[in-house]
Amino acid sequence: MWEKELEVARQAAEEAGKILAGLFGRVKKIEKKGDIDLVTEADLLSEKAVLDIIARHFPRDSVLTEEAGELDQLPDRMWIIDPLDGTTNYAHAYPFFAISIAMEFQKECVLGVVSNPYTGESFEAVKGSGAYLNGSQLHVSQTKRLQDSLLVTGFPYDVHENPQGVMECFQKMLVRAQGVRRPGSAALDLCYVASGVFDGFWEQRLHPWDTAAGVVIVQEAGGIVTTFENDSYTPYDPSIVASNPFIHKAMVDALNAPL
Repeated sequence: MWEKELEVARQAAEEAGKILAGLFGRVKKIEKKGDIDLVTEADLLSEKAVLDIIARHFPRDSVLTEEAGELDQLPDRMWIIDPLDGTTNYAHAYPFFAISIAMEFQKECVLGVVSNPYTGESFEAVKGSGAYLNGSQLHVSQTKRLQDSLLVTGFPYDVHENPQGVMECFQKMLVRAQGVRRPGSAALDLCYVASGVFDGFWEQRLHPWDTAAGVVIVQEAGGIVTTFENDSYTPYDPSIVASNPFIHKAMVDALNAPL
């Protein structure tokens, strides 16, 4: 099941990746959607490539994308797309960025593809079929303790206006974990949790296209994904914790602990 959808997602990510690779380091037009929220011509061209391929194969499916917004058609089938996750990185020629494509069926994400065309890493998962990086199966880490864990996070685009809660969470994790990193692409952060590079990830105020594909990949790699309140996560929730099964409770407890 979902074989055709997965193949279409792969094709779309590949075509978008060619565009992003070709423009990398040569972006000329950069616009601001907010103080630190950027959009480039690469975002728009990548999005068009993805949408064209999906429309060619599934013309009646609904889509939700970062730049074009939402097109409501079939209510049970929606593609959730970030044509360039990590735009700020990309605009500064820092090679940590990705195309993220997810398929949501009856309000559940069942397929995810995340691809970094610069490194050649292509992550994918289909619900019930495992998670893979370039054909090799992925598994989350086996790290048992939070104090031995390498964690990853990001900051929301409104952090300048509302830094307090974000920095409190950062401080709680910084003093409990072995280390914390902030690379700048939530989609790839989740994939690196799935591959065991990072032991856990948390973030606040993300958009559906930031996490929809990566969550499927983490879960199919044996990870756990919830909200800060330890409730079941959907891409429409305002907080996310993703980790291996061993440190998840410790991460949730730490995020909810007093400073």
